[in-house]
Amino acid sequence: MNNRNGFTLIEILVVVAIIAILAALVGPRIIGTTDEAKVTQAKAQIRNLETALKLFKLGNGFYPTTEQGLNALVDKPTTGRIPEKYRDGGYLESRSIPKDPWNNDFVYLSPGLHGDYDLLSYGNDGAPGGEETNADIENWNLK
Repeated sequence: MNNRNGFTLIEILVVVAIIAILAALVGPRIIGTTDEAKVTQAKAQIRNLETALKLFKLGNGFYPTTEQGLNALVDKPTTGRIPEKYRDGGYLESRSIPKDPWNNDFVYLSPGLHGDYDLLSYGNDGAPGGEETNADIENWNLK
């Protein structure tokens, strides 16, 4: 008698089919989560930049201008209104202005149309407007 240990072709096909079904069900959820995670990350970055902007204003009495931009948070401005009490080391721990999760620059306007300043990311498409992951993420609309 031949005793062979192993799997039959049918058993292997059943396992492959089960794995394929699981991948089909779980895959889209994981991919969708990545987009949601980037939106969440952009919101967190905007909140961090807002904190740094508030620290800048507390120390200097004004927000950086649009011309000075967010770079004023890491390097003392040399144009426009010069801050007299600029904090050594700047206002961001990383000493660099982050890009949004889609590797685009954040948009900063001061004075803003919606407050003292406007700070936003154009989202996945990198263009104004859009819906879902392409929607703009704006400091005045954060939830």
